[in-house]
Parts: sequence; C-alpha cells; structure tokens
Amino acid sequence: MMIDTSPIASMQRSLRQCLSHMAAMLYHHGHVLETVSVPHRGLDRREAESIASSTSEWQTCEKVLVNSEAASWNEHNRLVLTPLGRELLFDMFGEGAADCA
Repeated sequence: MMIDTSPIASMQRSLRQCLSHMAAMLYHHGHVLETVSVPHRGLDRREAESIASSTSEWQTCEKVLVNSEAASWNEHNRLVLTPLGRELLFDMFGEGAADCA
C-alpha cells in the first residue's frame, strides 16, 4: 500500500487529528460536537479559555483549525467549524454524529 505524503494529505491528517482531539476535549468539558459544528452555536471564548487552561492540546488544535480555515470565530465571538471543518468532521464521525436535525 502506498502512503500519500503530499502536503494536502499531511494537512488533512493534521486537521483530522485536531478534530478528534477537539471532540474528546469538548466531551470531557461537558460539550458535544454540535457545540462547534452548528454555525449559529459555537464555543464562547470564556469556555475555550477554560478548556485551554486544563489541557495544553486545546490551543494547538484551535490554532491549527483556525489557521487552516477549518474553524473560525463567528460574529458572536464563538468558535465554530467552517464548511471545510464540518466536511472533515462528518467524514470522520458520520453525518448524523455531529449535526442537529
């Protein structure tokens, strides 16, 4: 089996790792994937800072996701996934796993 080592494949692996870690960190802090996957919801800065203060991985994942445009801060100053981030998330966890009906 040939492993794709292209920059795009590497970026997708990094994003997938961050999304997976983010899901676990959200869960451990009482949140669900819909917190960041639904555009009008999002994680407020205070809660993001609270998670960051309890785990060093949060800031790295947040930075990778925002810099890659897989996540952004919406007009309400809440962290949400962009269409790119949602597409990767749904590919990883399934369409219904992180979406509101």
